[in-house]
Amino acid sequence: MTQKSKSTSGQSSSNSFDLKQLRELLEMMEEHGVTEVNLRQGDQCWRSRRGPAEVAAPAIAPQAYPVAVAAPQPVAAPAPAPAAASPTADANQDDGLLEILSPTVGTFYGSPSPEDPLFVKVGSKVDGESVVCLIEAMKVFNEIQAECAGTIEKILVKDGEAVDFGQPLFKVRPA
Repeated sequence: MTQKSKSTSGQSSSNSFDLKQLRELLEMMEEHGVTEVNLRQGDQCWRSRRGPAEVAAPAIAPQAYPVAVAAPQPVAAPAPAPAAASPTADANQDDGLLEILSPTVGTFYGSPSPEDPLFVKVGSKVDGESVVCLIEAMKVFNEIQAECAGTIEKILVKDGEAVDFGQPLFKVRPA
C-alpha cells in the first residue's frame, strides 16, 4: 500500500494518512473481491493492490481502459467446426478448423489498448497458453487464451464488438 501527498490535503493538517480510512478501504476491498484501487482527491493519491505481485495481467493503458484486471477465466474447450453445420460457399475451407469461443458475454478487444498491437492476427501461430484477446465484462478485463495449438485462420469479430457466451471468436488451423 502506498500513499503519496504533494501538499496538505483539505481534510488534514498534515501529510499523514488516516489509518482508520485505510483499514476501511482494505476491508471493503476484501469484502468485494477488489484487487486494486487507485484513489485521488486533490493532491493526495492512494494506491492499494491485494494478492501476489507476480500475477500476470495485460498491460492496459489507464486512459484507454481505466479498470482493474481480473484473473483470466477458463475458455470452453474448442470444438471442431461441424462439416455439415451450414452449407456455405467456404464450408470446405473450414473443414478441420477449431474455434476459440467466448467464455462470457462482454466486449471484444483485440489488443491491450488502442495504441498496442493486436494479440494475434491471421497467420499468427498460437499454443494453448497464447492470449488471443480481452473480453471486458462489467468493467473487468479477462484474458482469453487459445487453449489449442495452430495458426489463426479467421478473426470472426471486430474490436469493440459485443460478444455472447459461446460465440466463436477465431478459427484456428490445428498444428
